[in-house]
Amino acid sequence: MYPGLHAQQRPDHAAFIMASTGETVSYAELDRRSNRLAHVLRARGLKRLDHYAMFMENNNRYLEACAAGHRSGLYYTCINSFLTAEELAYILTNSESQVLITSRAKLAVAQAALAQCPRVRLCLVVDGGVSAAGGLGGVGGSEVVDYVQATAAFPDSPIADEWIGTSMLYSSGTTGRPKGILRPLAEEPPTYQMPLFQFLNKLWKYEDGMTYLSPAPLYHSAPQAAVSLAVHNGATIVIMEHFDPENYLALVEKYKVTHSQLVPTMFSRMLKLAADTRARYDLSTLKVAIHAAAPCPVQVKEQMIAWWGPIIDEYYGATEGLGFTACNSAEWLAHKGTVGKVMMGDLHILDEQMQPSPKGVPGEIWFKTASPFVYFNDAERTALTRSQDGSMSTVGDVGYVDGDGFLHLTDRSTFMIISGGVNIYPQECENLLIVHPKVADAAVFGVPNDDLGEEVKAVVQLVPGVAAGPDLEAELIAYCQQHLAKLKCPKTIDFDPALPRLPTGKLYKKPLRDRYWGNRKSRIL
Repeated sequence: MYPGLHAQQRPDHAAFIMASTGETVSYAELDRRSNRLAHVLRARGLKRLDHYAMFMENNNRYLEACAAGHRSGLYYTCINSFLTAEELAYILTNSESQVLITSRAKLAVAQAALAQCPRVRLCLVVDGGVSAAGGLGGVGGSEVVDYVQATAAFPDSPIADEWIGTSMLYSSGTTGRPKGILRPLAEEPPTYQMPLFQFLNKLWKYEDGMTYLSPAPLYHSAPQAAVSLAVHNGATIVIMEHFDPENYLALVEKYKVTHSQLVPTMFSRMLKLAADTRARYDLSTLKVAIHAAAPCPVQVKEQMIAWWGPIIDEYYGATEGLGFTACNSAEWLAHKGTVGKVMMGDLHILDEQMQPSPKGVPGEIWFKTASPFVYFNDAERTALTRSQDGSMSTVGDVGYVDGDGFLHLTDRSTFMIISGGVNIYPQECENLLIVHPKVADAAVFGVPNDDLGEEVKAVVQLVPGVAAGPDLEAELIAYCQQHLAKLKCPKTIDFDPALPRLPTGKLYKKPLRDRYWGNRKSRIL
């Protein structure tokens, strides 16, 4: 996320374009803006390895807010813009952030959080639109001021002590409080590229001067890495404020997009467009479409490759950077459902006794860690991810390796269902339900059963215009039983108008499951 070199080599080249307005910012301007913010952060006492945060929707200040930290040796935390004030306050406090950058749209939540965060001394509002005399006041120990006015008082040249910085992102917290993922920072200039990002640059087939379409929230790890590397390559980045399936296709055509990264739910939504709508747009410039973040249903990916051609690459890897697998379209078609072969790290599939699982048998996924990390200020939870000898790490995903060495995911271990002593991984059923023409989204998990311990439950969000009811429940259960063993299929299905899927594409299953488990402290009956 360092625009300085391209500001010298191609100053007028578009660094980014906002999709909804067409606003274009050049590399020279992005460089000047990030320099001014870097001066503000230094003036407020932030030194190398200190922390600040941003809490805002995709907007025309997001990239500079990150780039300033990248060139100042700071850790910057991009926070999920849909969090509540309480959740935001926890991350601000836990990350030891001293400055918060937010927007008008998120200011009320930010102010409620700041009342609980005495460490945050300054809150910058990117679109505050207030006069220098008026100001925005303050809350708690924090001064709340207009971003543009605060940065305008500082020079647009680099600070004297530039160092490489990086993001410190938080896990989405599906199994507890979010955890800050801290990577060590070498004393290197901001032009230095960390080994993890060197690897991703090759994996994602980035190239000089490409055009990258970013359809996802910039607070998430994959879009963060993607746009950071796009800047490194002097790309033009088209930033969608929010994902819309037809608008995505229109933007590919309009800006002659060459690279993009998506999640499977985006594929599903585009596939549900009318056939004539999908055929309306010229996608011929698209060279590489990458996807990750969640398992992609086989039927969805088959249809996407048939539509877009063999340009769809998939990878698997946690934000923690333990290791990565990847596959191209041809490899996936030969091993349908795979997330690829190991490309970085040393993969091990282990059973509950930490013994290797046979080929084809699911177990917990462990890597001899390829990229060092700790959970910030949380040695206990860091230790929980490590093997007893400290040589391997896991985030709790479950999968198996087939005979050709390709990894297949089955689920996260925390959502495995044990029914009558049989382990059931609900991902198969979810993948099946999501492609049913009447289903917009689906979640499958275990609920209490006094006889079996757990039974399989599905909660389904329907396509608009489809009516819920017992007949549809029976139809969907029968549909599942046509394709899966009966023990893997839901006994009952409830209907919900909107499932809690994060804008990043990740299904936030825990609150759904908690409805059925109530206050039980144990899931073992």
